[in-house]
Amino acid sequence: MKNILFGLAILSITLFSCDDYLEEDNLSNVTAESFYNTAEGFETLVNANYAQLKDIYGGDAWLFAAGTDLYAEGRDQEPPGLSQYTQLTPSSQGVGQLYSTCYKAIQSANMAIYYSDLTEQTSDLSKRIGEVKYLRANAYFLLVQTYGGVGLVTDYIDSPVLTFDRNSAEEVYAFIISELEQSLSLVDGSSYNGRVNKRAVQHLLAKVHLTRAYESFAASDDFSKAASYADDAINGQALSIPFEELWRPGNEMNAETIFSVQFSEAANSTNPTGLGSKQHYYFSSYLGGSEVAGDAPYRSYTLCPTAFAVGLFEEGDERWEGTFMTEVFNRYYDYFDVDDHSGLTVAEYYAPKWASSDADLAAYAAANPEATIHPYGEYVPSQNRNFDYETIPVKKFDDPKAPFSSNRSSTRDLILSRLADTYLIAAEAYLQSSPATALQRLNAVRERANATPATAADLDIDYILDERARELLGEYHRWFDLKRTGKLVERASMYHYLINEGNFAGANGELKILRPIPQDAIDLNQNKDFPQNPAYN
Repeated sequence: MKNILFGLAILSITLFSCDDYLEEDNLSNVTAESFYNTAEGFETLVNANYAQLKDIYGGDAWLFAAGTDLYAEGRDQEPPGLSQYTQLTPSSQGVGQLYSTCYKAIQSANMAIYYSDLTEQTSDLSKRIGEVKYLRANAYFLLVQTYGGVGLVTDYIDSPVLTFDRNSAEEVYAFIISELEQSLSLVDGSSYNGRVNKRAVQHLLAKVHLTRAYESFAASDDFSKAASYADDAINGQALSIPFEELWRPGNEMNAETIFSVQFSEAANSTNPTGLGSKQHYYFSSYLGGSEVAGDAPYRSYTLCPTAFAVGLFEEGDERWEGTFMTEVFNRYYDYFDVDDHSGLTVAEYYAPKWASSDADLAAYAAANPEATIHPYGEYVPSQNRNFDYETIPVKKFDDPKAPFSSNRSSTRDLILSRLADTYLIAAEAYLQSSPATALQRLNAVRERANATPATAADLDIDYILDERARELLGEYHRWFDLKRTGKLVERASMYHYLINEGNFAGANGELKILRPIPQDAIDLNQNKDFPQNPAYN
């Protein structure tokens, strides 16, 4: 067992309300030891583990999306280390975000598992242990993908540990899989209601095996197990919800959602700009200042879709309109608030590549004389972007109820796993052993989108990555997808306008693929033999 230093978080004790959202509860009048030994107390401790997801995923999106082929800065600068790699150091902005939040989640999980041996025995206890094991495995999976081998700790520690070592990535993956296998045997198979169920575990097991399959220490059956677990999670369910409806605000708990981070207006009421998610804030240009508050979202002008991302869509693919706000009305939110759009005035129009001839643009201008027309190829990130609406807005994550703020103000659930992703995991896993089956899984996703079915000649890892881009744009998977498949350097260099292959050159002839262990963790460690990732030594 290796110990690791991490801050002992003051846990926000939470309860599930009747609508499945996490709500706060004041426990200041009881001691933790006595309270957690009760059924009610242990339940709040488990729910506190779910609340940790809000901090892991609710803040800035840099570690999930920056520095890839799909997103780049427009007018406002992203953290240069994470977005361009040349300035990536152990002290770079944003490097420690997953390190700190995941270890807080791990400490919370260790605490719950510790008290599971002491608390009152109930019929739900084993399920709750399974849920916590999933959440702990998920935190370690984020860590090992991002930083490589990290310190494994499974004991509840009630005081700081000042000396710690690193486990190998191989050991961390083995632990994650063991945790998830135990979780699968404990959680129930009920429909998703905000808690971990068997399907969520199967989906994550598929992704973990798929990711390990590319590593030098892969097991010989990792690809086949990934395919099998993905098929178990799919369980014969077709992709039947139209893509546009899938992302309608308020429809996050639809039949294709497998696991999500739960938010609510009630839970955020004490701090409306600090307890929600920032996902709605990215993936678009600036859409106006305080003068339009309530009429349009406040956007970052960073992580804007690249020319490559925009160019991946073909005519007829319903994900084009389902992903992007291609027509912005005078009041942006009228798209959601007004059922009949026929009488609304278009203020901004982003022409697709299949409707960008001079004749097409002239016809659109004649029909919409007040619209500013953005021709295809002219609304993607560049260093010359200085005005509003100059990059195409991603609308998937829009939250008309969010306060006008750059902070964590969205109360829409943040989707971590959904059925189309499971199909694409299966496609990638089957690519190694059964290309025909891989093609079937991939085409199930394309058929729902009304896209032309792919052919056997199309199918390779690049096509699968392109399909993941079309289906999952903005959904916090992309950096991990490119890192997993060994395509990060190639694709970021090819399609991100601020990156070339030389940006990845690190120390000791190593490439900056893994992120560095945060410098403050190195400095606080009394074990001075703790190794930094070699590209940063």
